[in-house]
Amino acid sequence: MTPIASISQQIWDMKYRFKKDGTPVDKTVDETFARVAGALAAAESDPAAWAPQFADAMRGFRFL
Repeated sequence: MTPIASISQQIWDMKYRFKKDGTPVDKTVDETFARVAGALAAAESDPAAWAPQFADAMRGFRFL
């Protein structure tokens, strides 16, 4: 799990965490990164190869 500061956790929860009918779907920031990485990788010729790379870039805060 990617450790983040309390204020960052609050911002993630308010702005970026996927929720359905107000109920969180993403349980952790890493789940958010994996979900977004999968969506980004879907456009690539080999999504399974790219999703982990995109997720790793997000975990290292090298992808905005």
